[in-house]
Amino acid sequence: MKILKRIGLVVVIIVGLVIIVGVFLPSQYEVSRSLQIEAPAAVVFAQVNDLKKMAAWSPWEEADPTLKTTYGDVTVGKGATSSWSSESSGSGTMEIVESVPNKSLAVALDFGEMGNADGYWTLVETGDGVKATWGFRGDAGWDIPGRYFGLAMDSMVGPFYDKGLANLKRVAEAVPPPPAEEPAADPVEPT
Repeated sequence: MKILKRIGLVVVIIVGLVIIVGVFLPSQYEVSRSLQIEAPAAVVFAQVNDLKKMAAWSPWEEADPTLKTTYGDVTVGKGATSSWSSESSGSGTMEIVESVPNKSLAVALDFGEMGNADGYWTLVETGDGVKATWGFRGDAGWDIPGRYFGLAMDSMVGPFYDKGLANLKRVAEAVPPPPAEEPAADPVEPT
């Protein structure tokens, strides 16, 4: 009987420590990755601002054959929506809530029971193309398991972002550059 009491006491102490440590873990998490893409900002932006074009570079489409994506009535720019379901990855929705042409996107992500997060894209023009940054952030609040989950978020999601950016680079760099604009002719002055 003493051994059961000791085992019970050890279990209570371990559970208590897990809870106490969890309270002091950060509630907020963020994952982001960046990559230089040798393509015009307009070309890269067109790929990330159009939810249907994501299928060509999305790391999740490639990794999960059970993934099914459906699109809302709007698929480009602010108000564009899509939803997904998967046997292994669960289901969720996304909506572009802000779209600044050739500069940035803000995306609302809803993972159902797993919570919500804010996704984002920033494109910074460089001499040779753009530096594309893809990321998301969220807040676990007082959810102790969620705080532990937040610690592992970068190692779980980061490799997918690396793969997705590499795919996006391949797709965007394959798009032919737009034709050079010819200078406007000088206006003829009436005589």
